[in-house]
Amino acid sequence: MTALPRGGAPAEALAEVEASIEDRWRRFLEEYGVTAGTEAENDLAESVVADTSAFEWRVVDAALDRLACADCGNALGAGPTGCGRCDQANGFQFAAIETDRPATPPGTEHGLRVATAVARTRHRYGARARCGFELGLPLLLGGELPGTPQAQAYRAAINKLTEEECERVTSFEEVTRLSSRRVR
Repeated sequence: MTALPRGGAPAEALAEVEASIEDRWRRFLEEYGVTAGTEAENDLAESVVADTSAFEWRVVDAALDRLACADCGNALGAGPTGCGRCDQANGFQFAAIETDRPATPPGTEHGLRVATAVARTRHRYGARARCGFELGLPLLLGGELPGTPQAQAYRAAINKLTEEECERVTSFEEVTRLSSRRVR
């Protein structure tokens, strides 16, 4: 399970998404009659990663968590930027199926999926990207999808923060308050 250093609602949202990933994997194993912790689980994870476009994104994320990168030893796709196998797996994970949840705007699940990927492998992204996507997790998990004008306003406000502030803030309200004191 990934823990966010920023805490607050973003950390709580990530914990909830992490739990949904693990729950979906458990159900996926049951669907295939596979026992957790066995070689069959590893084989199933490898088959998921071989064609990520055939599976839901939570299943793909769980499969990647269970496979070690042969080059860097980290969970596949979660290694340092520049590890070829992890870079490739990180890219392929975005081919997974993203089905919007009932009563959410189209694209909400994609936003949640991207925000989760950034939060789970935050070392692969810059401070401003981490800030925006991690702060967006609670909104997306709650079924909200900011429109383009709102997303652009958030980005403009985040761009006014220092990298240290980007790592420390726990809400878009805090970003707005800090950024309103500056011009850039």
